[in-house]
Amino acid sequence: MGCPGGIGPEIILKYFSNISRPPEVRSVVIGDIGILEKCGRDLGLPAPCIPWQPGQSYPESGIPVLSVSSLDLADHSWGHFTQKSSKCMADYILTAVKLAKNNIIDGITTCPISKSALQLAGHKFPGHTEMLVELTGAQNYTMMMAGDSLKVTLTTIHCALSQVPAKLTESAIYNLIHITNNALKTDFGINSPNIAVAGLNPHSSEDGLFGTEEENVITPAIHRAIHDGVNASGPYPPDTVFFKASSGLYDAVVCMYHDQGLIPFKLLHFKDGVNVTLGLPIVRTSVDHGTAYDIAGKGLADETSLSCAVAMASDICKNRITHNSK
Repeated sequence: MGCPGGIGPEIILKYFSNISRPPEVRSVVIGDIGILEKCGRDLGLPAPCIPWQPGQSYPESGIPVLSVSSLDLADHSWGHFTQKSSKCMADYILTAVKLAKNNIIDGITTCPISKSALQLAGHKFPGHTEMLVELTGAQNYTMMMAGDSLKVTLTTIHCALSQVPAKLTESAIYNLIHITNNALKTDFGINSPNIAVAGLNPHSSEDGLFGTEEENVITPAIHRAIHDGVNASGPYPPDTVFFKASSGLYDAVVCMYHDQGLIPFKLLHFKDGVNVTLGLPIVRTSVDHGTAYDIAGKGLADETSLSCAVAMASDICKNRITHNSK
C-alpha cells in the first residue's frame, strides 16, 4: 500500500474500480483496511474491502486486503507521516517479501513510500529497492524503467552529474549490459534481445573530440559483452538512440546516467511508466512516481502507473515460468 498518508490508498481504490483491469490478474492489497476505507469515504470512491489471509480463496468481488496494521483513523491525515505510520509502511514491505519468498504470492507491486519515513521507522535504506535487495540477498541488481515504447537501464543513478565520468567503469557497464540482457530474456520473454548502449558525450565524443569515455570505457565493455554472445552495440549518440529504440530498433537502452535515460523515458511514459527491479529472486515492479503528499487526499491521483505495474508484474511472473520450463 505504500505510505498510508500518500496517494497509495487512492490509486489502489481507483485501480480496483477500473473496469479495464485484467480479470485474470488476482491482486491482494497488503496494507491497512481501515485507511483504505477512510480513503473511500473521504474521496467518494468505492472501497468494498474484504479481509483476506494467506490460504483463503480469492474473493469473487471486492478488494481483498491483508491488513497488516490498524492505524488510529483519528490520528491519520493525508499528506503526512508519523513514526507509527512509517513503521506500518515498512511492515507492509516485510510482509510482502516474506509471502513472495514463501511462494504464497507470485510477485509484488509497490506503491510509493517516503524515504524519510523509512528512515524514521528505523530502516536505514535509501529506498524500496535497497531494502528489497537486503531482504532477498540479491547480488547483481539494477533498476529498469519500462514501457511499451522504451526500456532503459542506468549505469549511474543518484549522484551529481560531475561525478558520473569517474563512476563509469568498464566492469559496471559490462555488468549492466548482462543484467539487462538476462532480464529481457527471462522477464520480458525476448529470446534474442537487441541492446543499444548510449555514449556519454555529445555525438558519442565524435572520435575523441568531446571526451575519451567512449573509447576507454564504454566500447571495451560492449566488446566484452559481444564476446559473451550478447547482442549489444554502440556507443550511440544519445540524441538519436532513444528515438531508434522507441521505434522498435532496440529492445532496451543502457544509459550512462540518470537523466540521460529518464528524460526520454518520461517524455514517452510519464503516466504509464513502470519501475522494475532486475536481478531479484522475486518479482517486483513499482509505480513510477512518489507519494505526492501535495495532492494526497484530494482525489487527483492517477492510477495508470499502478495498473501498468501490476500488469507487468503478472507478465513477468508468466514469462519466468515459461523461461524456466525450457
